[in-house]
Amino acid sequence: MNHDLRRLLSDLKEGHRLGEDEALLLFSARGRDVWAIAAAADEQREAVAGDLVTYVRNQNINVTNLCVNACGFCGFSKKPGDDGIYYHSREEIQQKAALAKSRDVSEICTVSGLHPDFTAESYIEIYRWITKAAPGVHLHASNPMEVAYGAEKSGMSTKEVLAGMKAAGLSSICGTAAEILVDPVRDTICPGKIRTDEWVRIIKEAHSLGIPSTATIMYGHCETDADRVRHLAILRAIQDETHGFTEFVPLSFIHMNTPIYRQGLARAGATGREDLLMVAVARLFLDNFTNIQVSWVKEGIKMAQLGLIAGANDLGGTMYEESISKGAGATNTDYLDPAEMQRVAEDIGRTLGRRTTLYDLC
Repeated sequence: MNHDLRRLLSDLKEGHRLGEDEALLLFSARGRDVWAIAAAADEQREAVAGDLVTYVRNQNINVTNLCVNACGFCGFSKKPGDDGIYYHSREEIQQKAALAKSRDVSEICTVSGLHPDFTAESYIEIYRWITKAAPGVHLHASNPMEVAYGAEKSGMSTKEVLAGMKAAGLSSICGTAAEILVDPVRDTICPGKIRTDEWVRIIKEAHSLGIPSTATIMYGHCETDADRVRHLAILRAIQDETHGFTEFVPLSFIHMNTPIYRQGLARAGATGREDLLMVAVARLFLDNFTNIQVSWVKEGIKMAQLGLIAGANDLGGTMYEESISKGAGATNTDYLDPAEMQRVAEDIGRTLGRRTTLYDLC
């Protein structure tokens, strides 16, 4: 281990807050240095979050795959005239919500395509349908892009849309549509999406209204290490101000069926080294986050398990129904049995605990 890294890891144990240049040094690690960083992150995880590996019993409902956007990393969305378009009716949505409740889920999660006919009221109405069909189930839904889209279509402010969603039953908002919070990268991978400053503003508005959110990053395409660090720094600054993030979720780019990969604008996803370092550096840099999740949907269960000994404390959800990663080319994304989660946790000497969306144990 080089001298600078050894000193930095020692300083972290003494409570030093990482700067962006220092985080960049950690992301550049190779060889045994990766394990040293992972070990430091695992110690930090133990101190901050304890030894319990948590999960949430949840189900996804993707209402429609028809979308006005053309994000380069997406293999899920459809355009008018494409094969395989769906748009679930009220009856279908409520059947799915009722099925979720019958499965004893504590969370229903819904994010869908930006349907050309959707307005703010469309989202609000869907949330009313779901909460009526699954009373008492936490609704974790929408994201800043959907909020901005609904606001634009309805001539409302984004804060008004958020308030309407909350009144309809929205309990927390997804911190997706973040991808990389660096506009030149967004110009390449998702030029139709909101800019960084608008994403930040809408997340802060949600937090100010008592709507907590997750925080995400989608990495492994065309961003640099410096872009990743800038993204983490934005999230940390928001959390310093609002304390509204429930967790950080790194999402490894699934490349196979995506336009930016097929066009040669993105590489074939992150490597295992990068996946480990994303979890570990996030744990060390995001010192105001208690919970860091590993995505078994994106990385597979074996890589997710390694993430649990590199700083993560949460395995995410059971899912039951997953379409977005599957559309991009991921496999085995639909359901993870808690019995398998328990096997994974016990294999690394930890115990498994079921949680709610807001990390209360249940």
